[in-house]
Amino acid sequence: MKNKTLLNRRANAVPRGVATATPVFAARAENAEIWDVEGKRYVDFAGGIAVLNVGHRHPRVIAAVEQQLRAYTHTAFQVMAYEPYIELAERLNAIAPVEGDAKTIFFTTGAEATENAVKIARAATGRPGIIAFAGGFHGRTLLSSAMTGKVNPYKRGLGPFPAEIYHVPLPSPTNGVTLDETLRALDFLFAADIEPERIAAFIIEPVQGEGGFHMPYPELYQALDRLREQWGMMIIADEVQSGFARTGRMFGIEHQPVKPDLITVAKSLAGGFPLAGVIGRAEVMDAIGPGGLGGTYAGSPVAVAAALAVLDVIEDEQLNDRANQIGTRIRAAVEIAAARSDTANITGLRGPGAMIAFDVPDPAGVADGTTAKRVASAALERGLVLLTCGTRGQTIRILVPLTASDEIIDEGLAIMTDALACVTEVA
Repeated sequence: MKNKTLLNRRANAVPRGVATATPVFAARAENAEIWDVEGKRYVDFAGGIAVLNVGHRHPRVIAAVEQQLRAYTHTAFQVMAYEPYIELAERLNAIAPVEGDAKTIFFTTGAEATENAVKIARAATGRPGIIAFAGGFHGRTLLSSAMTGKVNPYKRGLGPFPAEIYHVPLPSPTNGVTLDETLRALDFLFAADIEPERIAAFIIEPVQGEGGFHMPYPELYQALDRLREQWGMMIIADEVQSGFARTGRMFGIEHQPVKPDLITVAKSLAGGFPLAGVIGRAEVMDAIGPGGLGGTYAGSPVAVAAALAVLDVIEDEQLNDRANQIGTRIRAAVEIAAARSDTANITGLRGPGAMIAFDVPDPAGVADGTTAKRVASAALERGLVLLTCGTRGQTIRILVPLTASDEIIDEGLAIMTDALACVTEVA
């Protein structure tokens, strides 16, 4: 089978609305390596978009799934419940950085998690308003698209969107927005569009994913906490991309000085199997009555079994510490590349733990995404899967599995540096 043949079949069978970052097709994968259908090997710096913190096909995850497959694959938790669901909820409740007792419900996708977090916050507060942040990404369903702070491609031509969703700028040392600007925007919002006592919750990514790996100032959370204390709205931490050891902590919000009321999780929770959830303060989570939450496949027994193994792997292999070690290694390589005279412009190196990104503007300093796309393409040709992100696509992001060896990481970094030099040769 050839990649070109599959590309033609894809074009005829699959709508163009679902984009694919690479023109190659996977045949098999192991830890931080992928082989395509033509047998070419790639180092994986994408991790399925932050899904594979424990790597492709971790042996303990596969063993747990195989054991579950021999027992049962589906009952629907709403029809006949099963103990592993409860065990996983108990384990997440025990580690969740929320105030007091916690409860957890499971879904299938990150968008489901963010939507249901909004439902829970609205039910608990009796209020409609949700404030999100520019550049944030919360999913592609209609409500989650409304919360996503980026028009192209997630909103263009797809409205109207649900009402009572508002956006303010995200203040960060790497996106040029100050805390004062954000607070002024909030004041304007409360004066012009909606009173603060009608806000159910803020929703915020501890590190923006698609928005470019920007991490807000800690003072923002302190300001949100003051508003929460004054007006009674909640804080939802969207940990879909930043959770489960990626930032050097189990949850990215643990880098900040406040505790959220609700936490959304997905991606690396189940090591490649579809599973999402909302974790929150117990009294908040109980605001919706029986039947108001759930889903036919929500909390799949197979995915739950995988997630239990993932939590074991994170603990036993000390992946929080490993994330910090990997991040140090990546930062050093990027700094060396940035100091060279023969590589593309590199600015804004950032990110906690192993959630690392940097910008690649064009030679004139314009961050239009063109150079970053060329770097990713050149990297793929050389055997490295590398993703871009950012409001203009100008950012290179690295999401290598935390189980990758130093040798594999160094190989990928060498390819990336070569790609950064290659684009200047052909400019």
